Amino acid sequence: MVVLFAIVMVGYVAGKRGYMGGEFDRRLSSLVIDITCPALILSSTMSGTLPDRRLILPLLGISLITYVLLALAAVTIPRLLTRREDDRGVVGFALMFGNVGFIGYPIVASIFGHEAVFYAAVFNVVNTFAVFTVGTMLLLRSGTEPAATSSSRQGLPHSRRGWLKLLLSTPMLATYLAMVIVACGIDNIPAVVSQPLTLIGNITVPAALLIIGSSMSRLSLRTMMGSPTVYATTLFRLILLPLALLVIFRVLGELLLGDATSGSVSHYGLAQGLQLAVNINTVVIAMPVATYGTILCLKMGRDTTLITELTFISTLFSILTIPLMAMLLNV
Repeated sequence: MVVLFAIVMVGYVAGKRGYMGGEFDRRLSSLVIDITCPALILSSTMSGTLPDRRLILPLLGISLITYVLLALAAVTIPRLLTRREDDRGVVGFALMFGNVGFIGYPIVASIFGHEAVFYAAVFNVVNTFAVFTVGTMLLLRSGTEPAATSSSRQGLPHSRRGWLKLLLSTPMLATYLAMVIVACGIDNIPAVVSQPLTLIGNITVPAALLIIGSSMSRLSLRTMMGSPTVYATTLFRLILLPLALLVIFRVLGELLLGDATSGSVSHYGLAQGLQLAVNINTVVIAMPVATYGTILCLKMGRDTTLITELTFISTLFSILTIPLMAMLLNV
């Protein structure tokens, strides 16, 4: 976390020195969304290591339930956290979406081992779909900005054509293909395909973090310190929502599987795999606010002040909360 946060600081300095900012940030954001992130999504399913095939559908089911519950939280909780109706969409986005693809993968690998990245990648299928559908709608609920003209909203879901363009965007096409790879258990992707995708996908993490740092460079020190709304949202994002989901899934696990030790070896193995999946899902949900929030706001021509504050403060505090979450899970 400290290493990744250092990249944000490099972006901050680059923004202050004039290397980044303005049109450069907007173009780099489009590059990340349209090219490098789809490559990252696809390469995450090409590690060559697949979990128990019986777990693939349960993993997608856990992720689907997770984001349905998070969507409900994103609609209801912001009303308690801010009186500004214009800010509720951004707060809802921050509550719903953690930094899965950028920070989640290396954190999951460091806690659970490299093979666990596949679990996170399967979870990220639903997350990616939700970011570019529900997440976009949440950000569109924010206040109207002068830059948010009809041209900057081109392709967003205000019409049937807009929805079609969104659902056929490169991140979504990559998501659909990743779902096929996971469902079919394809684990022999040629290196001539997987390695270029991996190299291009690896651009995503530093580029996204540099964009966040550059966006921070345009904020005053007082603004970067956040507000009560920012700190309350961070508390829900990093601690309360992950713990709530952990309790829900453990109760569901007890109801559906019962006492795994009294069953067959196969049943016990499935139960152990699902327990690992729930723990990984909890860590994934405990990530700081997704950098996609800032990137999407830039692409839409939205004011990035609040989403950048939320990303900065949540990333800062996650340096402490993620290790504590791992200790709680006994991993």
